Amino acid sequence: MMEGETDDPSGSQSFEQQSAQFKRAVQYWLDKSTIHVVPRWGVFVFLLFLFFLRVYLVQGYFIVAYGLGIFLLNNFIAFLSPLEDPKDSGPGLPTTEDEGKEFRPFARRLPEFKFWLACTRGVATAFVMTFFSVFDIPVFWPILLMYFFVLFFMTMKRQIMHMYKHKYVPISWGKSKYKDAGVENSMFGGGMSKSR
Repeated sequence: MMEGETDDPSGSQSFEQQSAQFKRAVQYWLDKSTIHVVPRWGVFVFLLFLFFLRVYLVQGYFIVAYGLGIFLLNNFIAFLSPLEDPKDSGPGLPTTEDEGKEFRPFARRLPEFKFWLACTRGVATAFVMTFFSVFDIPVFWPILLMYFFVLFFMTMKRQIMHMYKHKYVPISWGKSKYKDAGVENSMFGGGMSKSR
């Protein structure tokens, strides 16, 4: 037999193969979940609730909660930001009224699914950290909470001013739908029927 081969007839898999299979299974379920936006965010809210319940019951890990808040804020700002910053890429906004009527969906720096995945991983990691006493650093939590709210206010103010200055809205509801779109009113009929 060659070195490194096993004489196990059952053909047991190596750790690398099992790890690759596990990653494929996780990726499969993540891919299946992309279209289910509300249940995904429901899972995130539930995990966040469990994390804050744990912090409340233990009365500790305030540094972990603060770090999680900063992480979530950073991801939220990336979610609200455009893919290409208007101040760096030059004039990308419409210059005439006709160009302005064309539908162009908002391209985010951090897409919704990646935003959800990063936030969920962050909350899960923070929740696991609450089971290790090394992360329970004693701090005066009202100061952290106050500092977080000041940081949130200042960051959101800057982001809203950026949105106002460059005239973009990070929420896209899709293309406008018109009442008689596709209905032909000529004597030959054609197009879609009025009865539909």
